[in-house]
Amino acid sequence: MDEKAATRDRILKAAMTRIKHYGYGKTTMAEIAADCAMSPGNIYRFFEAKIDIAEAMARNHYAEMQAELAAVGRKKDWPVDRRLREMLLKRMRANFEMFEQSAKILEVAEVLANERPLFMNELLAQERVGITALIEEGIKAGLFATDDPEFAAEMIQAATVKFSLPQMFSHLTLAKLEREFNGVMALLFGGLYARSAETAPTAVRAKETVS
Repeated sequence: MDEKAATRDRILKAAMTRIKHYGYGKTTMAEIAADCAMSPGNIYRFFEAKIDIAEAMARNHYAEMQAELAAVGRKKDWPVDRRLREMLLKRMRANFEMFEQSAKILEVAEVLANERPLFMNELLAQERVGITALIEEGIKAGLFATDDPEFAAEMIQAATVKFSLPQMFSHLTLAKLEREFNGVMALLFGGLYARSAETAPTAVRAKETVS
């Protein structure tokens, strides 16, 4: 890592520490600079505004998460419907845990949703690539029956958006969220499955996991 990249990383780590403690709204660029032993003016060489720091923090987080979700999607010893379900469930659990550990980080997500909608759309587009690939795999295997996997992926996202950033949309416990998630996925898979004796029971099994 070169010096510029190292300094940028130091700024992001200092911002994360301060925001977790004080919140996004009560954190200033000058305070982040002071935490890095930098002048307020120098920090603007790396980030034009505080919202840019927030976006960079989110990009780092979601890059790590996407790598973990992609690893789930590549588990070829699992059936494709299980991989798709587990991928979305892992996303929900990870974000729920992150916001439970630090409620102040939820403020960052809310600010980005309001001020950087294009960034949020970019994240959805990246996620949709993985969902589409799994649906296409399911079609080839005879598990799913749809002539438009991209549309199906988009609708799965629309149906599960509540679970992507759980605390932003509700104040349910993780157990209740998982109950809703399992029910929604059972309905979605019921619409995706090819009508055959081998695949139909899978939707029933997904429903039976609801606790």
